[in-house]
Amino acid sequence: MSQSSAGIAIIGGGLSGLTAAMLLEQQGVRDVVLFEARQTLGGRILSVDAAGAVVDAREPALDRFDLGPSWFWPGLQPQLDRLVDELGLQRFAQFEDGDLLVERTPREAPLRMKGYASSPPSMRLAGGTGALIAAIRGRLEHTQLRTGQTVRRLCQVGSHIELHSEDASGALTTWRVDQVLLALPPRLAEDRITFEPPLPGKLASRWRATPTWMAPHAKYVAMYDAPFWRDQGLSGSARSALGPMAEIHDVSMSGGHAALFGFVGVPARVRRTVTEAELRAHCRAQLGRLFGERAATPVADALKDWAQDALTATAADQDSGGQHGEAPPRCADHGPWQGCLTGIGSEWSQPFPGYLAGAVDAAARGVQACLAAARSAAP
Repeated sequence: MSQSSAGIAIIGGGLSGLTAAMLLEQQGVRDVVLFEARQTLGGRILSVDAAGAVVDAREPALDRFDLGPSWFWPGLQPQLDRLVDELGLQRFAQFEDGDLLVERTPREAPLRMKGYASSPPSMRLAGGTGALIAAIRGRLEHTQLRTGQTVRRLCQVGSHIELHSEDASGALTTWRVDQVLLALPPRLAEDRITFEPPLPGKLASRWRATPTWMAPHAKYVAMYDAPFWRDQGLSGSARSALGPMAEIHDVSMSGGHAALFGFVGVPARVRRTVTEAELRAHCRAQLGRLFGERAATPVADALKDWAQDALTATAADQDSGGQHGEAPPRCADHGPWQGCLTGIGSEWSQPFPGYLAGAVDAAARGVQACLAAARSAAP
């Protein structure tokens, strides 16, 4: 077992973890190591290309489609909007022009209704939300990035923390660090990491009870050569009581492929009774019912069932309603973990728990708390 050391360890390489690393570097902190259990960075930000293949978010590209978070609202989330500006990313409004389709019963054809515009407008990023990950990754110069490393244990040893990680082959590594930032959902941290000594009981209970956003959900996207539904005066939006998708949107990329995207409304445990190929076929058939025969034969499609992703969902998420939960305390207010362990995943954000903006907010607050604790501990 090898052993290394660092001042600050970040557990999780999604938006919150990478934002925290960038903020620390901007504050002149160089002694940072980031652990990500997946082989690629991004966490719940997941993009596919026009062929439906999952892509690495390290390199920006236009023709990409989100199977994780997709939208943000600049007027309500100015901190995230400033970050988008700082990174030089392009934003554009969600397409909503045209009529909405509604499926109510199998005995009737879909109803065509006047559409409505979101207020404030929902915004997307050129190249998808993976563009955020690629841009922040490009800013990091000093942070050690350790992908494919699952953190198993955090142990208090004197005035330091021993962090034990494991790679895909089972090889173990121990790090000695002063501070830990948990850039993953509270429930996942409490369920998958062993804390020695244990976390305070009430804190562990709150983390365990906090729903993980997207964990019970599945998302589907179908790509086309052109947004033909717009020629019919349709917005690409639909609502359905028949499914499998309950809500559908046009997620075409300007200058790239057209696409329709849907939230699968079938509960997580029921989805486990069908294969991915079967569920995709049902989604294509639904698009054909709604938008015509051409919609049933996309040039490519992709499905992500987050409930079956062990790095996102726990057993408790299988029956969750998928709502945005109330943010729990991000750190212990007493005991040995006080001042050295801080939650910075999106669910720890008070104003935006579970949202992209929540990841940026929680990362900024966590970095402030981490640096303040370091200053107070300095001799």
